[in-house]
Amino acid sequence: MPSVAFYTLGCKVNFYDTEAMWQLFKNEGYEQVDFETTTADVYVINTCTVTNTGDKKSRQIIRRAVRRNPDAVIAVTGCYAQTSPAEIMAIPGVDLVVGTQDRDKLMGFIADIQRDRKPVNAVRNIMKTREFEELDVPAFADRTRAFLKIQEGCNNFCTFCIIPWSRGLSRSRAPESVLKQARQLVEAGYKEIVLTGIHTGGYGDDLENYRLADLLSDLDQIDGLERIRISSIEASQIDDKMIAVLNSSKKMCRHLHIPLQAGDDAILKRMRRKYTTEEFAEKIARIKEAMPSVAITTDVIVGFPGETEEQFENGYRFMERIGFAEMHVFPYSKRTGTPASRMDDQVDEEVKNERVHKLIDLSEKMQAEYSKGWVGAELDVIPERAVRGEDGIVRLAGYSDNYLLIEFEGEENMYRKHCRVRLTESGVNENRGELIEMLEPVEPAAPVASVAEAAQVALRA
Repeated sequence: MPSVAFYTLGCKVNFYDTEAMWQLFKNEGYEQVDFETTTADVYVINTCTVTNTGDKKSRQIIRRAVRRNPDAVIAVTGCYAQTSPAEIMAIPGVDLVVGTQDRDKLMGFIADIQRDRKPVNAVRNIMKTREFEELDVPAFADRTRAFLKIQEGCNNFCTFCIIPWSRGLSRSRAPESVLKQARQLVEAGYKEIVLTGIHTGGYGDDLENYRLADLLSDLDQIDGLERIRISSIEASQIDDKMIAVLNSSKKMCRHLHIPLQAGDDAILKRMRRKYTTEEFAEKIARIKEAMPSVAITTDVIVGFPGETEEQFENGYRFMERIGFAEMHVFPYSKRTGTPASRMDDQVDEEVKNERVHKLIDLSEKMQAEYSKGWVGAELDVIPERAVRGEDGIVRLAGYSDNYLLIEFEGEENMYRKHCRVRLTESGVNENRGELIEMLEPVEPAAPVASVAEAAQVALRA
């Protein structure tokens, strides 16, 4: 049986794309083997280019694959492959470069290479692509929630970001295709679906009279689907129709990830973001009114070119005022080819580092405050980790719909089943709870991981 090994760098969309490519290999009779420990016939490296470091790491992994088996077919795909195919083709041992499109032709390219041993650069101009690439993922290994890619590309061209050049312009998956795959995932046993894309909230921008809010309404009607989560959405894309859906849907998770990036208007303008801080705050207030107790998480870039101490402090106070449930904080990183990389007044690395730590401290404080407010509350949890301790007690952990990670004691057969849990003790990253009841029938107990086995498997977001 021929074998394939994957290595994925970067974002959740890349991990989705890797799962989709694995389905193509699986259909051709391949087995998947571990990249680090087993020699494979084909290596697929799904690259990232969001920072210069992403490019460098991608090159390191490609060379590692070549060393692991010089006779294997080395195929490179993803964002770095799309933006810099010639750089990758110049690495000795690379056989195939496919960017962020034409992955459906992967098996044909590989068969040709195995026959002729001639390297192929299959990258085309992504800016000319207007169709969504249909790649189904019917199942996800070791996951309780299924990811469903509904959108590709981005039209925003923020000054710090290379992604439109690596993923192309925004294009949406056909609604009937999304709904069909959602039903398949529910039939496969998934209770929660996470809608994902490069610019998920832009879904429908290229469709006629059909937007993300319409898709959410249609998904809401699917029997057996219990939770719908949006991986990320821009504040500017949350309109009246979206607010109405958030207010009426029983399946929408009380958790929205809304990137802020900066809390100062002058910096937002330099970033070419499409809102002011006041517009952002007004949108958050409306969301909280429509969906009380919602967890709002965000992304923040620290030390953007020209950010003064005063602008940083403005941002700090603004974030504190909003009261996020968690912030993902990143120091600004130069990306060659973007307008921001050519801006004057690049911020000193030490200053960036100091500001990052201040915002991480603020994030942890707000996270603790948010979870503390839920002590004593009953929440629905779908456990995605089950570990039997040396004391013989099975401890389960999973996320509530408002994205609180809760650990509680239970039984083996509760793994991946809908449980009602009372939160008893809050924390920053993990909370404690006690089981109240099971909300669905359970099968006979299945074996759970020992502590040693569980140490090998991290809980995946």
